[in-house]
Amino acid sequence: MRTGAGQGGGGVGGTAASGSDAAGGERPGRLPAVLTAPAKLTLSLAVTGVRPDGYHEIDAEMVTVDLSDRLELSEGDGLSIEADLPAGGPCAGTQPAQVQVQVQVQMPVTAGPDNLVARALALVGREARVHLVKRIPAGAGLGGGSADAAAVLWWAGYQDTAGAAGLGADVPFCLTGGRARVTGIGEVVEPRPFAARRFVLLLPPFGVETAAVYRAWDYLRQRGELPGPEAGGNDLEAAAVTVEPRLAQWRDVFARVSGRRPRLAGSGSTWFIEGDSEAPGLADRTQLTLGREQAMLVRVATVPGR
Repeated sequence: MRTGAGQGGGGVGGTAASGSDAAGGERPGRLPAVLTAPAKLTLSLAVTGVRPDGYHEIDAEMVTVDLSDRLELSEGDGLSIEADLPAGGPCAGTQPAQVQVQVQVQMPVTAGPDNLVARALALVGREARVHLVKRIPAGAGLGGGSADAAAVLWWAGYQDTAGAAGLGADVPFCLTGGRARVTGIGEVVEPRPFAARRFVLLLPPFGVETAAVYRAWDYLRQRGELPGPEAGGNDLEAAAVTVEPRLAQWRDVFARVSGRRPRLAGSGSTWFIEGDSEAPGLADRTQLTLGREQAMLVRVATVPGR
């Protein structure tokens, strides 16, 4: 991950993507099509070095979970974006298309040529009208933008992870999904056996910019102020809290209610704990409150890759 622009997603890594055409063994790229782009969760992350070009090398474990965006493709051109705001709040996940969550993370998702969906279409040389239903919050560290791009690549039959890395460091994992060790700048994806696991996510009402977190990591490293690798299993946590101090407040609230030490997802802003929806202190909660702000609690489960 480089501290400058050009890296997709909120955080390191990406997600699996499936489509009604490509995933079903039919001819890739058929229209119309409805694609599912499930989120990724970074369970652990170590920053192992910085390349001369400024990209950061990582060693991470990532899994696909059943919180997803939906892309509706049809003949034509253009991209429209809709935030899915169901009245029922978060629910326990079973299948990607069934998971719905209020999108409260306050980072804009624009439909211009720099959107990863538009860039993915350009990469595969295709044109389509895309209606994107956003359920994965932007700036949450859950790889929503990269998941969307991967869904388009998979629909088009494009499975070159090296080429996918040109869209962003998150995207190669998107073309594999499931569970994997991810190294390099995100382009080296080593699949691991699937493990059924459940998590509770806390989505604060703000997002965090990935590039800013890596710049803060560089600054803390230069000053010798990075904590040891045991701090939450994520080398980016201290840098993320430096960029957005409210993260620490939400972490502490989540820890107090759940009785567990939350971990940061990628570069944030999502915190998570492992366990089912009946975790002590969380069984009947759909949100947490801090002052006048509220953060959604979302129950998810891992899903296999392709």
